[in-house]
Amino acid sequence: MAEPVVRIPDAKVALSTASVYPESTATAFEIAARLGYDGVEVMVWTDPVSQDIEALRRLSDYHRIPILAVHAPCLLITQRVWSTDPWTKLQRAQAAAEKLGATTVVVHPPFRWQRQYARDFVTGIWRMADETDVRFGVENMYPWRYRDREMLAYAPDWDVTKEDYRHFTIDLSHTATARSDALEMVDVMGDRLGHVHLADGNGSNKDEHLVPGRGTQPCAELLERLAVTGFDGHVVIEVNTRRAMSGVEREADLAEALAFTRLHLASSVRAVPGGGPRP
Repeated sequence: MAEPVVRIPDAKVALSTASVYPESTATAFEIAARLGYDGVEVMVWTDPVSQDIEALRRLSDYHRIPILAVHAPCLLITQRVWSTDPWTKLQRAQAAAEKLGATTVVVHPPFRWQRQYARDFVTGIWRMADETDVRFGVENMYPWRYRDREMLAYAPDWDVTKEDYRHFTIDLSHTATARSDALEMVDVMGDRLGHVHLADGNGSNKDEHLVPGRGTQPCAELLERLAVTGFDGHVVIEVNTRRAMSGVEREADLAEALAFTRLHLASSVRAVPGGGPRP
């Protein structure tokens, strides 16, 4: 049998339910199944279905699309979702992931005004990670900017690589907004990189979440690197389709994002004289 010429890692490609906003969580499951995504990441937010474990289980079963990750309600608009206490939110996200068979909980670093939470965050995340097989992927964020002023909104830091976490989530729209080097950040994360939010950006002050390939971020290079290293986490398409003029246009964007990811999430394999294949 001929040796393979392409190496494809075990990583699954999922659709974030946030990618269909302002459509519903249920719509995300339908689109993910129709386009051929491997699963979904549930963004827990104000949509009641996103907060309801049994409703999510029914959607997963009906569409035969697994829930691979749960994004804890860390956004400003979700401050009252699943309690106002941030640790309760994480406990509920962990419980949801365990019941739904998801392997990852995505969590943002605290806002700076959440002082007690921020003070205990690093040790608290380690403590929770020690109690479950679910990965807590702490996500890189960015400084908030207004005109020429910059506000540090997250603590301990928006750059999560400055702290010692067991697992990281990298978001390439956030690296664009932060104007940081995504590949350098991946190098620092090393084998602690457990989860990827794939999107693009042009370095705007706003978090753009463009379809991969439409901005300046090294989306293709990152995917190819993941393939070479045998990445076993999930790659989640988390893009902004709010400007889509129709459901057809939204679905076309999500199909393009999936095709881009499948294309680049592979590495060539060439023969080594006297040995096996190598990348």
